[in-house]
Amino acid sequence: MANQFPLGDKELCIGILGMTEGNAHPFSWSAMYNGYDKDVMYEWTHELYPSIPDYLGKQPPETFGIPSAHITHVCFTGYEDRAMAENCARASRIPNVCTDPLEMLGHVDAVICATDIGAEHVERCRPFIEAGLPMFIDKPLCDNEEDLKTIVKWHDEGAHFISSSSMRYEKSIEPYQKCHYELGEIRYILSPMAKKWETYGMHAVEAIFDLLGPGFTAVQNGGTYEKNWVHLYHKNGCYVDIPMEYGMTSRGVVVLGNRGSAQLSDGDSYYAFKKQMDNFVHFLRTGEEPTPFSNTVEMAKIIIAGIRSREEGGRMVELSEIHER
Repeated sequence: MANQFPLGDKELCIGILGMTEGNAHPFSWSAMYNGYDKDVMYEWTHELYPSIPDYLGKQPPETFGIPSAHITHVCFTGYEDRAMAENCARASRIPNVCTDPLEMLGHVDAVICATDIGAEHVERCRPFIEAGLPMFIDKPLCDNEEDLKTIVKWHDEGAHFISSSSMRYEKSIEPYQKCHYELGEIRYILSPMAKKWETYGMHAVEAIFDLLGPGFTAVQNGGTYEKNWVHLYHKNGCYVDIPMEYGMTSRGVVVLGNRGSAQLSDGDSYYAFKKQMDNFVHFLRTGEEPTPFSNTVEMAKIIIAGIRSREEGGRMVELSEIHER
């Protein structure tokens, strides 16, 4: 881990890795750094990922770009290959397309792992972590205990990386993370989410984590792989329910306190994703983590516990059962 960090005010060349099924983050995240070609973006995203040209198209040109930071290299392996990476490069103005991720080494200052299959993150990230490059790892950080131990070991040894869900930065949720006194003591939260627990569960978890803070104790998943119903327990006595399935809305969190309630919902995906990327660049320049790593580990444990509970007949899984070291 000998590379200089933080990176200060230097011009940043950033590589991005992708894609996975149902996830086209390299297209939209790269556009937030580099700007984009509207016609090419529409051509390659409007059918499978219609939300991308929709939320990008609502933004005035001046909202694009992060000062002195650019996505300069892109590589797709796994679900998609070089041909789709070239489409992404044309859409989001990325000058270099790699067939092998290792081609980025020596040419970039940092790497974004923009894939959302947690079981693949150790394999995808290892070459860059071992090379001392700082990284952003998309949610979920991981989805099993052994990979969590590997990732925590990397952090203990001085590797520089962060991971988060964009839901942390939702316009409607963000203010309540800092102040929700008008609600009194929070007694119950409902955080519905689309798709699968393994991939999108972290969206639901991170949306509500800072409303309660660290201290989640147990997870119980009474659902199936296709249709999860996850119940979280917190040391303060608050209960959290996370229902999930394909076709369910992924917008909206209901918070009930002993003095009031709130339904938090908005549709500005661009704001959330852009702030996520802004914070990554701030991390690269200053070394300041946007959220404590211990919180990131606790949220990863929640995902792992939800999988374990479902696979073991819906039993309650204590977070203390899952070891990071």
